[in-house]
Amino acid sequence: MRMSTRGRYGARAMLDIAANYEKGPVSLKDMARRQDISLKYLEQLIPPLKAAGLIRSIRGAGGGYTLVKEPHEINLLQIIQALERLSPVDCLDTPGVCPRVKKCATYEVWKELLEATNNILQSITLADMVERQRKLEEGIKGN
Repeated sequence: MRMSTRGRYGARAMLDIAANYEKGPVSLKDMARRQDISLKYLEQLIPPLKAAGLIRSIRGAGGGYTLVKEPHEINLLQIIQALERLSPVDCLDTPGVCPRVKKCATYEVWKELLEATNNILQSITLADMVERQRKLEEGIKGN
């Protein structure tokens, strides 16, 4: 299973919003600069994150994007599911695509892989990621 740029950058964008949660809305321009992601690409990630109910926009001077819920209430699974398909094979999403699903050992393995991936992503919140980022940045400053 390989995470696309869309999922990776979306997670970074959400981490940026969460890291600045207490400071108020985050502008796309500032996020693009901090995360080294093009503004144009970020603009493509925002609509599905909004549609998933993870972020909202605030208009006007000092506006930008903020989380709809507290960082500890949003997990990586929600973010990734808003941006991309996680299934390693088509038959997990659409069992009818393959007549062998009911008698296929590999289907069972792919299903376990997806469940394990989902469990890991669901167990990590944005608050956890903010803390991980803080520790990494402290380690860099300490060197």
